Amino acid sequence: MKMEIRTEILIQSSPSKIWEVLTDTAKYPKWNPFIKSLSGKLMVGETIKAEIQAPESSKMVFKPKVLSFKKEKEFSWLGHLLMPGLFDGNHIFELIDNENGSTTFVHREKFSGILVGMFKKQLETNTKQGFEMMNERLKELAESK
Repeated sequence: MKMEIRTEILIQSSPSKIWEVLTDTAKYPKWNPFIKSLSGKLMVGETIKAEIQAPESSKMVFKPKVLSFKKEKEFSWLGHLLMPGLFDGNHIFELIDNENGSTTFVHREKFSGILVGMFKKQLETNTKQGFEMMNERLKELAESK
């Protein structure tokens, strides 16, 4: 089964300022309500460690592999629950320069695997809410820079 969660937010800031906040992962515990921590080298092919906690959910720890890291444009990773094929998540952050001083931040994740159906309701509610909370905090921080 496959599904996707997609959120986006308009941020009155440049992609460079948003990228600066998004890639300063050491500060995630201080501001990020969804991704509680993110550590490791942000380079394509590297394995990182992500601690994620959606609202009203338990914290989950993943060790995803970085798939893309295009400065001020896109950052994505692919994580698995236990093993590939059960519950896989391709997490994607995209920055779209609107060329008017604002940026559209797209935060999405493509899920696949045999367990996706079991988690569908939680993904559509708690996880999506976590994305939106993170987006709002990112907006606040980037617009205050």
